[in-house]
Amino acid sequence: MAGVYIHIPFCHGKCAYCDFYSLGAPVASLMRRYVSALRTEWSLRADELAGSDISTVYIGGGTPSTLPLPLLRQIVEALEEGGIDARSLEEFTIEANPEDLTGEWLDAVRGLGINRVSIGIQSFSDRELECVSRRHTALRAEEALAVLSESGMNYSADLIYGLPGQTLRDWQTNLEKLIGFRPPHFSAYLLSYEPGTPLYARLQRGEVVEATDFLAEEMYHVLCQMSLDAGYRHYEISAFGQPGYEARHNSGYWNLTPYLGLGCAAHSLSPGGERVFNPSNILEYLRKLENNATAFEQDAESDTDRLNDYIITSLRTDAGLSIEFAGNRWGEPVVNRLLDAARPFVVGGRLEIANGRVRIPEHNWLTADAILRELIF
Repeated sequence: MAGVYIHIPFCHGKCAYCDFYSLGAPVASLMRRYVSALRTEWSLRADELAGSDISTVYIGGGTPSTLPLPLLRQIVEALEEGGIDARSLEEFTIEANPEDLTGEWLDAVRGLGINRVSIGIQSFSDRELECVSRRHTALRAEEALAVLSESGMNYSADLIYGLPGQTLRDWQTNLEKLIGFRPPHFSAYLLSYEPGTPLYARLQRGEVVEATDFLAEEMYHVLCQMSLDAGYRHYEISAFGQPGYEARHNSGYWNLTPYLGLGCAAHSLSPGGERVFNPSNILEYLRKLENNATAFEQDAESDTDRLNDYIITSLRTDAGLSIEFAGNRWGEPVVNRLLDAARPFVVGGRLEIANGRVRIPEHNWLTADAILRELIF
């Protein structure tokens, strides 16, 4: 099993909280150069997954729905020329924002073999949306969700909680509205104030106030209960799926499934466990690919770093950490040391060890960092 991630760095405008690599106000000529470079990179690097069954493709960003459909078609055609049958993939996802999503657009992407859409709703409150520089309105978000729901397309929707000025009741209202559409899958993220973002600068100037830990935990517990009552499986700290609709591509990141990342700022994990990354600079990326050279650099990650990655990601899921997998990959002494460090938390009820797995109970996921700090090597 393996996946392919394709980064589209273009957006209509930058959201105030976003620290992903992206560019606002995209230029058509730059988009064309970028897609050509993506096609070249795929031709140069497809062999990195040789022998692996590619089962998922994820086009993320940025905002991939800003990409003109003819250019999106070129990407899919390049994948198919490289041996990927888009229509046979378990999951082929594209991210979109509500302002781009129409019935015509949805029909077009479905015609390319894309079978899943991930839509960034974030909030159903115009005030909250404006506060973080989202371009769509609450009404447009509802219209886009209605189009998705009526289409029968598999989709996921994103919400953010802990937005500036958001109350517990505001958050409940957002959840009620989203769950009312019965999305097959949704993600809910606690707002993070990342250095270098406009929202972080506003926080530093005292123009906005971060949600207190108490409010964030209340919001999280409401999220857990409402999703459970609605029949969703909470399978990762931020991810909720109806039975059978868990995100296959993203789940691969949490269990160390190999994937190839294409595009500027994209990361990859080889079948052998090595990580590489492309530059977070579109001009540097284009310069290398237009000279028919790869752009990636080796991540200076040690085997201990890889172990810590696995501990941190796996313990934020309901599956937890596999003792057998960790033992086979890093050795019995490492597992024994891990289990020794875990025992005080088991006694205190903050960790569970059962059926060959170490798990953090769901109600502790949001505050798991204190546990993880004691478990990592």
